[in-house]
Amino acid sequence: MSVFTSVSVQELQAWLQGYSIGEVIELKGISSGITNTNYFVTTTQNKYVLTLFEHNTMDELPYFIDLMSHLATHGVPCPQPITNDSGISLHMLNGKPAVLISCLNGHDIKVPEAKHCAEVGAVLAKMHIAGQSFEERVTNKAGKPHRNPRDANWRVKVAEQVMSHLAVEDQQLLKDTLAFQSALNISELPKGIIHADLFRDNVLFDGDKVGGLIDFYYACNDLFVYDLAIAVNDWCVQADGALDHARLNAMLNAYQEIRPLTQAEQAAWNSILRIAALRFWLSRLYDKIYPQDGELTHAKDPDHFKNILKLRIDQR
Repeated sequence: MSVFTSVSVQELQAWLQGYSIGEVIELKGISSGITNTNYFVTTTQNKYVLTLFEHNTMDELPYFIDLMSHLATHGVPCPQPITNDSGISLHMLNGKPAVLISCLNGHDIKVPEAKHCAEVGAVLAKMHIAGQSFEERVTNKAGKPHRNPRDANWRVKVAEQVMSHLAVEDQQLLKDTLAFQSALNISELPKGIIHADLFRDNVLFDGDKVGGLIDFYYACNDLFVYDLAIAVNDWCVQADGALDHARLNAMLNAYQEIRPLTQAEQAAWNSILRIAALRFWLSRLYDKIYPQDGELTHAKDPDHFKNILKLRIDQR
């Protein structure tokens, strides 16, 4: 979450005509994250999050809005989109599609413990199960499963864009990992709706319990075990990227109490950890090499995920 598109209080007040949420008291930019523009909006009635989408079109966004509503009604703690008096939640604001969502209780955890990782594993499994009925509903409406916009094809494309900017050693690491990805057989691995970005800053804790999962705008249809690997590579690692086995076991055990991994998923686990590390090494490289203008942007260090990738290769 960052601020790329500026919004004034006056512009917001005009945009909120037709909403029954009270008068605006405060509008505050949110600086964490790197994709969309986000603000905290405080009114005389409640606190909300305003998101302006920097890359998604109006046609793409109902999927994410409907998904959050579906998950919230199926017991997964996540934001509820706020509709205006006409029942519409998506509108254009300063040239960008925008939505107002409920602001959940809690805060992110900077240094997670095993108990936090167990909570995340359990909620992630519940989300994977709850998402299956949403996927069925979308498919039954003659829609297609929402593919991962940062899938293997994306990883190959972005690798080509960043390759010439890398040191020779890093170029070889990238080439070797792409070859590994190409040879990996994932045909037997279960798929469904995944969050695809369940980092520490996308989970709010209210005490020792998950208060909510946020930022569903990378949600898509992909491998469940890939989603779990993304979470593990952030929640269950030491400062150098090495796995913290107490936290790892806590997350995996809690996940499997609700949705046991198949034999194929267990066999592919280390491989998928590598692919999950590759995805975020590439996205951070791209953001560093081709930065996007923004008021409060925070570029994240790509070397962190390069180190994680190298460690996952060594542990095979």
